[in-house]
Amino acid sequence: MLSADRPATRLATRFAFLVAGFGIACWAPLVPFAKQRLSVDDGTLGLLLLCLGIGSVGAMLVTGVLSARYGSRPFIMSGGLGLAVFLPLLAVAGSPLTLAASLLVFGGALGSIDVAMNIHAVEVERAAGRLLMSGFHALFSIGGFAGSAVMTSLLSMHLDPLASTLVCSALMLAAMVFTWPRLLRRVEAHEGPLFVLPHGSVVLLALLAAVTFLVEGAVLDWGALLVIGAGLLPAAQGGLGYMLFSIAMTTGRLAGDAVVARLGDRATLFWGSLLCVGGFAVVLLAPVAAVAMAGFLLIGFGASNLVPILFRRTGTQKVMPVGLAVAAITTTGYAGILVGPAAVGFVAKLASLPAAFWMLAALMLLVTLSARAVTTEGR
Repeated sequence: MLSADRPATRLATRFAFLVAGFGIACWAPLVPFAKQRLSVDDGTLGLLLLCLGIGSVGAMLVTGVLSARYGSRPFIMSGGLGLAVFLPLLAVAGSPLTLAASLLVFGGALGSIDVAMNIHAVEVERAAGRLLMSGFHALFSIGGFAGSAVMTSLLSMHLDPLASTLVCSALMLAAMVFTWPRLLRRVEAHEGPLFVLPHGSVVLLALLAAVTFLVEGAVLDWGALLVIGAGLLPAAQGGLGYMLFSIAMTTGRLAGDAVVARLGDRATLFWGSLLCVGGFAVVLLAPVAAVAMAGFLLIGFGASNLVPILFRRTGTQKVMPVGLAVAAITTTGYAGILVGPAAVGFVAKLASLPAAFWMLAALMLLVTLSARAVTTEGR
């Protein structure tokens, strides 16, 4: 068995996060094209996005408990390979039903790799004896930037959506082939029950993770439509907002361990969430594209280290076994990034898309108000 504390395992963990971020970001620039191709309204698109969430959450529930018992390696590999195989289906689906089915399986692959890579990351960080979680999540952000940038560039060069997705799928396949031999074969098996209901501080951590990931999911799935609908950018450049958001997330997370060491978890949660709220206000009130893009940068910087801190606090809480708590936080948190955007669609249909984004800003204030509670030792 490979040691958890070696460069190869850390590199494999980073590649897993990279592929997960790359795969989901490749979907963002395709959303306006899918909406146009199928001629659906915001409400119907919200239902289709719900299929992505259903597939992902279903896979998370299975992957979380089985990875804690049997190891995360097979689930990281099956999830990463699944993203590469199923991505082109999203570009060719010709009806709402076929797109729903494609999003279901794509979401399943994403859910599997998301849970497994976080369990893998907790074990690797613990073995190293130093903070690594922000760095791991930075690779997810790098993947998000790269996926959005590559897909947007290919589409801007007038390459059709199918050809663009095939290029991106080839890149993901190559990354997973490199990752396979370097992953841990087992990750700290948990010998207790396979499922424990989250309780105590884990419930609050899960709620805040869901809110934070919901913000990321909304920028991913609806950010392009927001700026396009406001007449700030053309459809082919709609992915620029998420690309800049990803750049800010990447920068913030690469420096995250040093920032948190200086400010502490509590201050980082408090001020980061407030900066995120301010970014939403800038985007929603922007008169021109340049100002809106600055708002996406603020959202990214503010949110960059919230999730790594929540995972770190999960590893230090005392009310649940760490492995099962990580699985619970991951499942609930990533459900926010996938299921939450469907709710944004419903709010957009009932009111407007800007109104839905103001709702997201209000939800982010929950992180601000809870910063003290989740960073109190002994919880």
